[in-house]
This record gives sequence, C-alpha cells and structure tokens, in this order.
Amino acid sequence: MASTTKDVQKKEAETPEKGELTRERKVYSPAVDIVERKDDIVVIADMPGVDEKSVDITLQKNILTIYGRVEPDVPEKHTLSLSEYGIGDYQRVFTLTDEVDRERIEATVKNGVVRIVLPKADIVKTKKISVKAEA
Repeated sequence: MASTTKDVQKKEAETPEKGELTRERKVYSPAVDIVERKDDIVVIADMPGVDEKSVDITLQKNILTIYGRVEPDVPEKHTLSLSEYGIGDYQRVFTLTDEVDRERIEATVKNGVVRIVLPKADIVKTKKISVKAEA
C-alpha cells in the first residue's frame, strides 16, 4: 500500500504594503479553510500556540485582519540547543464584501485553531417566492 504522507511547511507572510512590522520576528501565513454555508461563511485558521489573549481580529472598512502572537516556550534556566520548528507570529488578511453582516461576526479559539463565523446579511440570503395560479 502506498504511503500518502504530506509535508506541511509554514509559509512566511509578506509584509503588508501599507505598514511595517513592529516586532522583530518572522510572521507566518496560517493555513485557512473557508466554508460557505446557507446562512454564514466560516473561516478556520490553524495558528499553533495562539490563545484568546494572543490573537487580535480586526475589521476596518472591508478588511478583516487576523493576527496572532506566539512567544517561544523555553523552560526557565534552559537554553535552546536546536529548533526545527520556526517560531513566529501569524497574520492573514481578507477583503470582505457587503454579503457579510459586520455586526454579528463571532470568533473563538481552541487549541490553536481560530474559528470566525461571518453571518450573511439579510439582503443576500435566498428568499423563496411563492407562485400563485391566476383565476
């Protein structure tokens, strides 16, 4: 039977055109799944090491920004000898359309997975129009 393993590499994020990084460390672009459902759109981002205190999600105009800060975890009185896993922050930026109800956006994080629910605006939802027979 053939092995179907896949190596996953962290992809370093590009520096935003309209800003500079304020922390001197790498920023990675986290892997993201986007699922569209009937009433909402769900964005799921893998950000290992991030919790509710270290993630910032902002919406300015139509730009949704997800930023997570990760600090290296080296025990006290120890020195890091080898690191094969890159430690850095995470950032993803999305442009939203008018389909999203900005007032009802919700976000949660659990075990380094950030989940953002973007409810669809009422004007976008499909409406069933009844058809009546004429007499």
